Amino acid sequence: MHIAILLPDGVGVRNFLLGGFLRQPGGCGEVWLPTGMDEGLGETYRGFVGEGYALDTLKLYRERPRAAFLRYSLAYAQMNWGDTLAMRHVRCLPVTGSWRRQVLHRSAKALGRTMATPRGMRRLDAWHCREVARAPEVEYYLQAFARDRPDVLFCSHQRPPDVLPPVLAAQSLGIPTATFIFSWDNLTSKGRIAAPFDHYLVWSDLMRKECLRYYPDVSEDRVHVVGTPQFDPYADEELIQTRGEFFRSFGADPWRPLICYSGGDHGTSPDDPEHARVLLEYVRAGRIRKNPRVLVRPAPVDDGTRYAALRRDFPEMIFARPAWVHASPGDWSRVFPLPEDVRFLANLTRHADLNVNMASTMTLDFAIHDKPVVNVAFDTVNPPRFGVPYWEYYYRFEHYRPVVELGAARFARSPEELAEHVNVYLDDPSLDWEGRSRFVELEVGCPIGRSAQAVLECLSRIARGEQPEADVVSRGEGRDAVISWPHQPHSPLLNL
Repeated sequence: MHIAILLPDGVGVRNFLLGGFLRQPGGCGEVWLPTGMDEGLGETYRGFVGEGYALDTLKLYRERPRAAFLRYSLAYAQMNWGDTLAMRHVRCLPVTGSWRRQVLHRSAKALGRTMATPRGMRRLDAWHCREVARAPEVEYYLQAFARDRPDVLFCSHQRPPDVLPPVLAAQSLGIPTATFIFSWDNLTSKGRIAAPFDHYLVWSDLMRKECLRYYPDVSEDRVHVVGTPQFDPYADEELIQTRGEFFRSFGADPWRPLICYSGGDHGTSPDDPEHARVLLEYVRAGRIRKNPRVLVRPAPVDDGTRYAALRRDFPEMIFARPAWVHASPGDWSRVFPLPEDVRFLANLTRHADLNVNMASTMTLDFAIHDKPVVNVAFDTVNPPRFGVPYWEYYYRFEHYRPVVELGAARFARSPEELAEHVNVYLDDPSLDWEGRSRFVELEVGCPIGRSAQAVLECLSRIARGEQPEADVVSRGEGRDAVISWPHQPHSPLLNL
């Protein structure tokens, strides 16, 4: 199979390049890396590409004003029609920037409201595609695909506008196109998918139902459950260190419990430094027992500067900034992962004893390892930053409701509850294991470590014009089904 793979951002690089997808047997073709990377980073990535793949760089897409207006209108139409709680939040966010930008968004919001029906969105989509089809970038990809003749075009991320020109070029040549829905919240909290792909690869049956619900023009036979390769490194024993080796790599004592605080980005988790401060103060005062160490890991898109005061006031804190390169500060699409970050996160999620975060995907990362999670749900300022308390806000978003309803985490609605929940979990990490297990089974429809293979097999069947199988291998039942390796008792004394 000859496959053209679009990796428009750093998340796609992490999931499908550093995760081993391109070393699966049976694949070859072109890999289009994100724009904005320096040559040294490209050379680093070259070592993760299997034989038969060639590397190139995506052509910079210079979006014209009319195309931008139609894209934003389509996004607002999608959010008005879907009308989830998260979508209501996004479409009500204030527009900042130049007066031209504000006029663009106000006009797009007005048109989006009038076109917020499946029929209206089809018309907007057609207008948008017709406008972009005239862009010179489409001609560039027409020539590239006519020369290389891939059997299928696969995109690792469904939202970046840069992917529309190559998708339109491929479809005009009769090349089937497929995309991967890269995160569990994207279908219920984001705007429109960037291009009208032929096939959609999703994590789970739950996400499959969401795709069919929010994109009624997509038929059932075009949505395929493959899990997600971003978790495959967790089952790669070549990446895993013993607890002792891992703790010594950042100067920690493996005999002491380790609490990981996982931060979000500044816009969605503005109180991360203050929440982490509460946790550290309770540890220092002894209100959190067992003398744990606290490791704070910001989100990859966060440059970490907002934690400066916290680092100064709590020198005992372990600050572990993700090993991602910020090629263009402030531009989230130009943040790229280094291989060592994949290894670090695989070991952190396995060896940390407990995770604290605010409504983050990291709840799922740690649940995969059957590690307890406390979600912070209290405000540090009055009035609340988003107008309503965090508990009434993030923990009612559609994608996060299963965490609450299944009891996959505990929720700290006050600083005192944070200390209480952390102490309970440190005393007995096995608490709520059933909720975590059910949560993982709901969200990830492929055994951990086998998603890359499932994606490649799905793409192979699409390339041959066959119907990909609707279901993947079952993960089994019960506690040991959370991850593909045998369950290990919770103890900081293991694997020293």
